[in-house]
Amino acid sequence: MLNFTVGPVESPESVLGISAQSAPYFRNAEFSQVMLENERLTLGLLNAPEDSRCVFLTASGTGAMEAAVMSVLKPGEHVAVVNGGSFGQRFVELCRLHDHEVDEVALAFGKQLTRDDLDSVVSTDATALLVNMHETSSGLLYDMGLVSSFCREHNLVLIIDAVSAFIADEIDMAALGADVILTGSQKALACHPGISLLALSPVAQARVAENPELCSYLSLKEALKNGERGQTPWTPAVTTLLEINARLKEIFAAGIEAERSLIAARAEAVRAAVSDTALEMIPENPSNAVTALRCPNHNAAAIIERAKTKHDIWLCPNGGQLANEVFRIGHIGAISENDNARLIDALAEMAAEGLF
Repeated sequence: MLNFTVGPVESPESVLGISAQSAPYFRNAEFSQVMLENERLTLGLLNAPEDSRCVFLTASGTGAMEAAVMSVLKPGEHVAVVNGGSFGQRFVELCRLHDHEVDEVALAFGKQLTRDDLDSVVSTDATALLVNMHETSSGLLYDMGLVSSFCREHNLVLIIDAVSAFIADEIDMAALGADVILTGSQKALACHPGISLLALSPVAQARVAENPELCSYLSLKEALKNGERGQTPWTPAVTTLLEINARLKEIFAAGIEAERSLIAARAEAVRAAVSDTALEMIPENPSNAVTALRCPNHNAAAIIERAKTKHDIWLCPNGGQLANEVFRIGHIGAISENDNARLIDALAEMAAEGLF
């Protein structure tokens, strides 16, 4: 099966070779050096500000989102959250669960954020803004320059979920003035699931140090303290961390721009192939990571099933009310030109069959 979802994704041979081995013992100097290197390389790829830190949690991206809400936000803090889909809604729910007052910047599905959206909703009481850089449910890439400028003008702490955007789209933590950027192992890093990464600016670290502890397992205090010696407070997903190390070194060797260009080229080829079909591209400004498509005859499930059973290809469904209207095609992971061509041929055959 070829995997064209948005995570977990196809892993390269370098990752698969590591995952085929038994997990080694990790409370030693050798593993500490791997972890310190993981931190250094991740911060370098993000162009993180001086004295930033990166921690690694054995958790999904949602675990990292909740860790940021619990550890970086102050108790009862008034925050703004951009909500344009499933993952924006998740940030809203997490903030409310932890008793933060939320200015919800609600957007129509797949519609770009504007300055008016922010100005009309975000109150002067808000001191932080949370946003999913790429709203993966719709494929939309938000205008992060706009978000960054707004946060600077209003002195807002900026927390960015870049789970799907990291590597696939340009992220410059220092230029954005971001205080937290989080991502996960199973997206463009193309490793197995289980690890989430949080890059923390000095401002975010100071907040973590000052805030009361709300959770032991997802404690960023503990993660930062143990990370100083290249360790994690609890037993981590050791093999996945070794996979991340291999991938980070590969990306550094090739250059992150080269990796991003490959992802963008796959996306452009697929979008060109469906441009003259009845399928409708949803976002106004799509991420390189995924293409979200609306089916005019509401048979997304049939398309996904046909791709799986006839073409041995996994496509990505949408949930909720859009389950039979929208499906997504991922462009991240170890996808070759031949793999992409096979997908395009399958889409052409399904179009000829009248599925869309």
